[in-house]
Amino acid sequence: MSDQPRRPRRPAKPYRRPKKDPVRVLAFEALRAVDERDAYANLVLPPLLRKARENGDFDARDAALATELVYGTLRRQGTYDAVVAACVDRPLREVDPPVLDVLNLGAHQLLGTRIPTHAAVSATVELARVVLGDGRAKFVNAVLRKIAQNDLDGWLERVAPPYDEDPEDHLAVVHSHPRWVVSALWDSLGGGRAGVEELLRADNERPEVTLVARPGRATTTELLDEEAAVAGRWSPYAVRLTEGGEPGAVPAVAQGRAGVQDEGSQLVALALADAPVEGPDRMWLDGCAGPGGKAALLAALAAERGAVLLASEKQPHRAGLVAKALAGNPGPYQVVAADGTRPPWRPGSFDRVLVDVPCTGLGALRRRPEARWRRRPEDLDGFAPLQRGLLRTALESVRVGGVVGYATCSPHLAETRAVVGDLLKQFPDTELIDARPLLPGVPDLGEGPDVQLWPHLHGTDAMYLALIRRTG
Repeated sequence: MSDQPRRPRRPAKPYRRPKKDPVRVLAFEALRAVDERDAYANLVLPPLLRKARENGDFDARDAALATELVYGTLRRQGTYDAVVAACVDRPLREVDPPVLDVLNLGAHQLLGTRIPTHAAVSATVELARVVLGDGRAKFVNAVLRKIAQNDLDGWLERVAPPYDEDPEDHLAVVHSHPRWVVSALWDSLGGGRAGVEELLRADNERPEVTLVARPGRATTTELLDEEAAVAGRWSPYAVRLTEGGEPGAVPAVAQGRAGVQDEGSQLVALALADAPVEGPDRMWLDGCAGPGGKAALLAALAAERGAVLLASEKQPHRAGLVAKALAGNPGPYQVVAADGTRPPWRPGSFDRVLVDVPCTGLGALRRRPEARWRRRPEDLDGFAPLQRGLLRTALESVRVGGVVGYATCSPHLAETRAVVGDLLKQFPDTELIDARPLLPGVPDLGEGPDVQLWPHLHGTDAMYLALIRRTG
């Protein structure tokens, strides 16, 4: 036996419980809801924030940080997935989804915010200990330390293919859009690299909150009294809240006299309302009225002219939202729960008809960033029959001399011009109206006669509108 004295063992460090960070735990819960339940962040996050404020866990700065972590992570998910994939020793599909959510939250803090590196790593590892356990937290720590070795530009040079070799895949990784979405947006926009890059960047920016003053019930002057409120760019009824905030705290919004509505959505309703019709102008129809934003604006405009709006929505719960939006309208209106492809009204009953059809939602990726990862190219085939069926019914529902507005919150050509072109062939007694003069002051509206709005050019969702008149 050795005569050397044994070294005394170091006492084991006492176990330290992880510190629960309410902001990051809430952000993780929101991301899990989006992933597990196909929920939308703009629906999941507000009640989580409200509950946190009621519990005294959050102040305004905490809520702002949680919001940035959730939306920033979702917007840049494709980019962060590529970075994480370069830092793990297994295919990304083999990383458990909750672990990947934590890693992407950490990647966003490291690469997409001004949070110091050490703080971003330590806070994310603590989150991992809370929601994943100590074992997987060690894996998270190792991956994040690799990610921290480069900034975003350095990582993009490593993980994005060169533009000259694969333009669409390069843009997909750099701007965090699925490749098929990049291709579709580029086809619809046309032009070269600069334009599509501006569009993809705009999709990754946080949109302003836009309000609409419903005619006869509220005024823009009233809404402009709110803090950081400025007039809309194009709609005479629009007011923008440049610093975000809680729209429900605005009295006119809380009372239903105003609402939250993208300016592009307002322009679609206004263009239909101002389109020239031949003959009487007494009966208007919103054939896809849920959740009620356009219907509320149309009903108010109809009331000013002595016309009546019928708002139709297939889903009863969404019809209830429409009824709530129209409550208090200064003139007569009616809300019905009805299938727009099998309507209960007679053909030729209306002077003006709007159908804002269900679609992939690729025009609202600023507001619903998770939609880009949820949608698939085959979804277009699922929407196509419904879109054509709704436009067919709309054309049958309008009288000769009346006007139909076909709208969709997608710039995909398969959901816009392809649908309109097919139905015009089936209804030879129709003609397209030039919609551009009905959006006065709005630039860059293309060659017409239809209109495609863009986030990077107009600051709106990518709404599409075609106006069609029945001629015989």
